[in-house]
Amino acid sequence: MSGFRPTSSVLRGLRPVAFGADPGGARLERIRRSPNFADGAFVNPEGTRVRPAGGAALDMAKRYLRKEERAQRAPTGAVPMHSTTLADLARPPASGLRLTWMGHSSVLAEIDGHRVLFDPVWGDRCSPFAFAGPKRLHPVPLPLAALGPVEVVVISHDHYDHLDLPTIKALAGTDTLFAVPLGVGAHLEHWGVSETRIRELDWTESTKIGGLTLTATPARHFCGRGLRNTQHTLWASWAVAGDEHRIYHSGDTGYFQGFKDIGAEHGPFDATMIQIGAYSEFWPENDADAMPLPGAWPDIHMNPSQGVQSHLDLQQGQPGGVMLPIHWATFNLSLHPWAEPGEWTLAAADAIGQPVAVPIPGQPFEPAGDLPARPWWRDVSQPLTRKWPVPEITPKASRDDLDLVGED
Repeated sequence: MSGFRPTSSVLRGLRPVAFGADPGGARLERIRRSPNFADGAFVNPEGTRVRPAGGAALDMAKRYLRKEERAQRAPTGAVPMHSTTLADLARPPASGLRLTWMGHSSVLAEIDGHRVLFDPVWGDRCSPFAFAGPKRLHPVPLPLAALGPVEVVVISHDHYDHLDLPTIKALAGTDTLFAVPLGVGAHLEHWGVSETRIRELDWTESTKIGGLTLTATPARHFCGRGLRNTQHTLWASWAVAGDEHRIYHSGDTGYFQGFKDIGAEHGPFDATMIQIGAYSEFWPENDADAMPLPGAWPDIHMNPSQGVQSHLDLQQGQPGGVMLPIHWATFNLSLHPWAEPGEWTLAAADAIGQPVAVPIPGQPFEPAGDLPARPWWRDVSQPLTRKWPVPEITPKASRDDLDLVGED
């Protein structure tokens, strides 16, 4: 029949471009060979719950709609911003390492003469639609074009608050390379990025770009952009090593023992960028029939205490380097007060003597220099009085503490 199109073709034609593309061909075959792929899906390094139980879901829905709590989940005024300029970024960092937090998980890292952009999200909403979905609570500090040349864009996973269609389409017109977890390259190619500019890695695989070694390291999360989540794109954290410095970006992850292995293999780090927002106090048993709700992140996001603990693990058990908290302040993705991740991170880090940088969005800093430490969010948030749990350091055993075999 003339003009007839199969139903599947019609549905594909109606699919929003922002949903991306499912892996196919040689990419799909590589995915199926991955040791991290089983029973038709990528799997986490530890058992992971991504849905709340029915009772918890009802409680969360009530909390989400409660008027007084909704007010706490947003700033009370304009979020302070640093007026970053091209001149700020044109001067090489004196120490060889400089980080600029652009909000949420987006960070420009200048490391040993190279420029790396992590999880760039310049869009107004982390959503497939321009008219709906979580909207920015502050503007981007500067236009994407004002960043100057970037050698490599690193993506942690394909959720909308980390992989942003308008940002990728803008970067597709540059010469930058992309380092992404296995399967994510299908989205990039669908949006106009040449396959020759994509380095697609499984966990523990590395690629060299210029003088940098980038390694995809495990994380505890999940994936998906469309209504049908096939779990055919991997999620990852990233270790980046230059000639003189090492940095780590957590992406999104629940806490797990694998941080210790990453630290032993790739650390200690001069700086880490650690997810500390969009957590929930609801830790339900897994219920395959329950649907995720806003704020329902059982095992896939860390709270600030866990974030500081993960930094300790990455530093081989002792405070060291600088921790930059990420994944907070830009989008409202959970039930906790907007300012709580910042306050809790400071409390947790202070309890163990761990240096933390808390720049306002767009403020460059060098981990080896003076760290931005002023709790700027207090200017535009309601006071918080909660006492938060904090991590503890396990002292390293000395020879005198050990009961050595063969000694009296």
